[in-house]
Amino acid sequence: MTTDRPADYLVSLVQELCKLPQETEWVEFKVNDAEPQAIGEYLSALANSAALAGKAFAYLVWGVSDADHAVVGTRFLPRAAKVGNEELENWLLRSLSPKIHFCFFEVVVDEMPVVLLEIERAFRQPVQFQGHEFIRVGSYKKRLKDFSEKERALWRLFDKAPFESGVAVERVLDEEVLRLLDYPSYFELMKRPLPENRSGILAALEDDKLIAAGEAGGWNITNLGAILFAKRLDDFAVLKRKAMRVIQYRGDSRAAGGKEQVGGKGYASGFEGLIGYVNGLLTTPVLCCLLISHCQRWTRVPEFMRATYMLV
Repeated sequence: MTTDRPADYLVSLVQELCKLPQETEWVEFKVNDAEPQAIGEYLSALANSAALAGKAFAYLVWGVSDADHAVVGTRFLPRAAKVGNEELENWLLRSLSPKIHFCFFEVVVDEMPVVLLEIERAFRQPVQFQGHEFIRVGSYKKRLKDFSEKERALWRLFDKAPFESGVAVERVLDEEVLRLLDYPSYFELMKRPLPENRSGILAALEDDKLIAAGEAGGWNITNLGAILFAKRLDDFAVLKRKAMRVIQYRGDSRAAGGKEQVGGKGYASGFEGLIGYVNGLLTTPVLCCLLISHCQRWTRVPEFMRATYMLV
């Protein structure tokens, strides 16, 4: 998800979640109950359940009544919450394995304060909190090990779910897709003419699975679309750690460490510029390595990106 969610989007999202007839396995409502241990267990349970439900994210919402989903407001302030002397968010992240992205948002809905915790779905393996894996069974939080069928289903899902088809950000409007993705680079690299209108551009991106129509309207930008053509990888919180890096080492060994340059764009749109940067470094007697954090299945990346990514 992008890290700069506008308030109107968050309000709309909370209102859509409140329309659900009941709590689902990927949504939990609270009013003021914000005990840190329980939040951590919900992070695990909701992330794992979102994967089983085919959702990109799960949600824990404070300020909404569990009984009738009415917005009643909350006193919970995640920015002020601590566990001992440690900030709540850092404590939660430290206790998760693997580390998944989650983010607290504070928003006013119907003149009431609401806190929305958006949680990235599990990928590749179940999410643990303090060494234990949790899952949602109906509206209840349970230990995953006690529900072997769900555990097997989760592992089967991880075995067959490619990284590229995952969702980097969901439910964005047409203009937001064009703002986030460097679509001119896509058409240039594919040697295709740029369509004359927005619908033609979006249709082409959808055909190559860079975006997908969202179930609740709008577009989902896939991991493939974001990792290749993001204008700014920082706009995609779950992917920014996979940015391309160029490291200039001192001497002829990697052990000495060196200067690092991090690429801000997607792999395809930023590759040529990063190669130019490397070529500039090669005019001096240094060892240069282009290190790319790439997709799990590199062979699925379009042909124009299957280039040598280690230069010495």
